[in-house]
Amino acid sequence: MFTLNDLEIPIIAAPMAGGASTPNLVVAVSNGGGLGFLAGGYKTPQALAAQIVEVRQRTEHAFGVNLFMPQAPLTDRAAVETLRDLLGREYGLSLGQIADADDDWFAEKVALVIAHRVPVVSFTFGLPSDDVIERMHAAGSFLIATVTSVSEARQAEGLGVDALCVQGPESGGHRATFTTRGEPGTLALGELLIAIGELVSLPLIAAGGIHSGGQIASLLAGGGTAAVQLGTAFLRTEESGANPAHQSALVDPRFTETVITRAFSGRPARGLRNAFITAHDAAAPHEYPQVHHLTKVVRADAARRGDPDGLALWAGTGFREARTGPAAAVLGTLWNDTQLAVVS
Repeated sequence: MFTLNDLEIPIIAAPMAGGASTPNLVVAVSNGGGLGFLAGGYKTPQALAAQIVEVRQRTEHAFGVNLFMPQAPLTDRAAVETLRDLLGREYGLSLGQIADADDDWFAEKVALVIAHRVPVVSFTFGLPSDDVIERMHAAGSFLIATVTSVSEARQAEGLGVDALCVQGPESGGHRATFTTRGEPGTLALGELLIAIGELVSLPLIAAGGIHSGGQIASLLAGGGTAAVQLGTAFLRTEESGANPAHQSALVDPRFTETVITRAFSGRPARGLRNAFITAHDAAAPHEYPQVHHLTKVVRADAARRGDPDGLALWAGTGFREARTGPAAAVLGTLWNDTQLAVVS
């Protein structure tokens, strides 16, 4: 079975659902000595299977697949309907029907990664059953739970996963909280790693706002941190599937800050503040993935028009440091900078 100690470079390319984490990006990072990750969220099982097959054909190195945990059923249909009507009028778009339950084909995707004996599997938005853990371990998969608090970390350790991805509030994209209710934790990544490391014995992967070799060196110097996970750092690479308007916004002086918002999905997520967030954050209900599916139509329309003010511009706090070029070169530069920081 794969372990984090097998990595030549202990840097993981975060699984970014919605298109950014292409097979090209996964292969480039894994072949470069890190760990590339496919994002299973929002994909059909057929599409995910095709990507797994493609990656396996193009690399002999380990890679991962991330799965979203199924979410609780819809509880406030009226609020979602109000948002649908508001967005429909504002954008002149038909936003479709509202589903009562989340249907991301979780059971089918579990069977898929087991059948393909995927080397690494991670979970976001919660934890699977004991049975899923046992079946995946039997297939030889190394299992990672994404956590955002000490409580979540303790639950994951009790389930028997092999490592924890500790996601700080600085992270771009969705917070991996086990629930959409309440406010996500604000404990900075470094403090969160210490708090979790004092109570659990699993290897930790640090994630959230990481963009420099100095940061990586400091995090890896901590006792239990075995690797770091970066997403925004790879958004502008040649292999990224992020929309061009999204990539450009990361260096556009009009976008000056990131904020945590529910506007695009109903779940807390960090992105560049734009016109959509300013207009709709306060009214977005805590209903995921229903809000996500409503705004998907708006986002697709904005993508066709190249309008960053209608896109979910997910980005971590270090977004200005995202570099262009081949992903392997970005990975190599980050690792060289890390080693120089250790020496100095």
